[in-house]
Amino acid sequence: NSIGPDILIQTQDPKNEASFYVEHLGFEITDEMPHLVSLHGKHVNLFIERGPARGPVLEVTVDSVEGAKLRLVKNGCEIIKDEPEFPRCYVKDPFGLIYNLKR
Repeated sequence: NSIGPDILIQTQDPKNEASFYVEHLGFEITDEMPHLVSLHGKHVNLFIERGPARGPVLEVTVDSVEGAKLRLVKNGCEIIKDEPEFPRCYVKDPFGLIYNLKR
């Protein structure tokens, strides 16, 4: 498993939050849609999406998303968003960290 360079943040005002990261942390807006603003930095990419604030969502690559989901839920994790067609699967672990499982 590996943690990727992408971090998703959800907020009610993606454009306003993106401007903070551009102005104060040197990110650059690389794509902008009504519901999503993409920013790329040297080592980390931020994706700011309109939605309920959950805190940052890290991206974790696994060999099998389905296998990881079963194993994680058995060990105290909670699936908080599962959209296989996107694909997107957010898992909240027992320590409060949220990550998207991807293959």
